[in-house]
Amino acid sequence: MKKTGVLLLQLGTPDSPSTRDVRSYLSEFLNDGRVIDIPWLLRKILVNGVIVPFRAPKSAKIYKELWEHGKGVSPLLENSLAVQEKVQEAFKGEDITVEMAMRYKNPSMESVLEKMCLANYDQIIILPLFPQYASASSGSAIEKAMQIIGKWWVIPEIKIINQFWDNEGYIDSIVERAKEFNLASFDHILFSYHGLPERQVDKVYEGKDLCGDQPCESEVNEKNKFCYKATSFATTRLIAAKLGIHESQFTVCFQSRLDKKWLTPFSDKVVEEWGKKGAKNLLVFSPAFVADCLETIIEIGTEYQEIFEKHGGKKVQLVPSSNTHPLFINGLVQLIKERI
Repeated sequence: MKKTGVLLLQLGTPDSPSTRDVRSYLSEFLNDGRVIDIPWLLRKILVNGVIVPFRAPKSAKIYKELWEHGKGVSPLLENSLAVQEKVQEAFKGEDITVEMAMRYKNPSMESVLEKMCLANYDQIIILPLFPQYASASSGSAIEKAMQIIGKWWVIPEIKIINQFWDNEGYIDSIVERAKEFNLASFDHILFSYHGLPERQVDKVYEGKDLCGDQPCESEVNEKNKFCYKATSFATTRLIAAKLGIHESQFTVCFQSRLDKKWLTPFSDKVVEEWGKKGAKNLLVFSPAFVADCLETIIEIGTEYQEIFEKHGGKKVQLVPSSNTHPLFINGLVQLIKERI
């Protein structure tokens, strides 16, 4: 068997909830041209002169709340390291080493890949932990890894897993999480995915085609197979089918928007609408996040709860992310074995 290094990649987290560390994290994250895809100079002015200075103090308070929920540590970092450990255990006795790095902040891709370079692997398998491909997440992480590896004198065989939305272990881990709740007790179910600017999904298509010209809500085809919207809806269909949820019982929506030109419907508005309709209990899945983090614990678990209560609702119940669920770990192991 070839000596193999596996690199699991996650988005990132501030080193601490201090304003200084949050500012540093936001600066690195938002200056990424794949995240805010506007001309370089305009992005620098917008991010460094407007967004980061005003957003960092507010975000630091939210991260402090997240750290308190995680008992003094970042839940995303803790979950990601635990996933790395469990995937490594699955390859015990084999010449396969599993590493984990963050696209932004620590453990940095530079430090982890330097270690992997010294290990002299025959092959490296890069696996970003983003089930649905998006240029701002998977694409950015893969690009950064290749930029670093591209400077090595000896470049080993590289294999990349750029999405796994239909991986059975991933889907089944979400299904099993959902079985912890009585689905019949909820008035409606939301499948909330991280939002993206519409222009970013449009860039997936060539020529004059746009995402809106494709049947992204109903099928994945040769044209839209890398469209984040299409694979988000497809992920939902797989989960709903296994749970026996009819399409009238759920809504696919998108959270964490920055402006109105992002994928719709917006999750917070859907929560508000169901509160106004008289719904009392909502169940919310977050399939784009394989590890619980700020977007699940705080945005859905706290902020959406407040929105729902304000408009007459009682409970927004978050379905926990896959985290270290055995079926999810099995799914990752299977993905890696297929490449080995």
